[in-house]
Amino acid sequence: MASVAVARRLGRLNPKSTVFFLCDIQERFRTGIHAFESLVQVAQKMSKFSQITKTPLIVTEQYSKGLGNTVSEIPIDHAVHVEDKSKFSMLTPLVSSKLKELKAESVVLFGIESHVCVLQTCLDLLAQEYDVHVLADGVSSMNAPEIDIALNRMARAGAHVVSSESVMFQLTGDSKSPDFKAVSGLVKEYQELARQNLLLFKNNKAQL
Repeated sequence: MASVAVARRLGRLNPKSTVFFLCDIQERFRTGIHAFESLVQVAQKMSKFSQITKTPLIVTEQYSKGLGNTVSEIPIDHAVHVEDKSKFSMLTPLVSSKLKELKAESVVLFGIESHVCVLQTCLDLLAQEYDVHVLADGVSSMNAPEIDIALNRMARAGAHVVSSESVMFQLTGDSKSPDFKAVSGLVKEYQELARQNLLLFKNNKAQL
């Protein structure tokens, strides 16, 4: 049986110890963030996946009084924790406590902005020895070039840069899983949108 250290090095996700982090996808960012519609579609898909599989979802909102709440397209009623924050990183004391309560080992991270709140969250999680998986098709910034710079920075620091669909199938694990039919249906629901995702495809080429 592989050790925890090997599993983390390989980027293996365990459904029993994985938590989703949805970072600051708020109303006021709608017109300023690159490929905002693609970002929201991925976050929406991951939120629905978390409902199907009962993967805990943690949501933060940056200064919601001024920037608004999480956009209405993304269902968050089932989130285990929703927090308004001033700190750029999602890893507030309350979020840290929730991760310990959930016995989390891995975090799947998506949201905005890739080079600010997402990056700082990722680095804080890595510093506390969590296994971090950042969705390449689920993070964005106001200025598009910042995205790849941030993803490269996070990868060099030890995070796994992955796609949303890869995470979904890794957590499902087996076509005999009781969740497989619902997950497969969710993938099909978003299949055409995934082909148009401006965060995954740039100049008609997938970003590696």
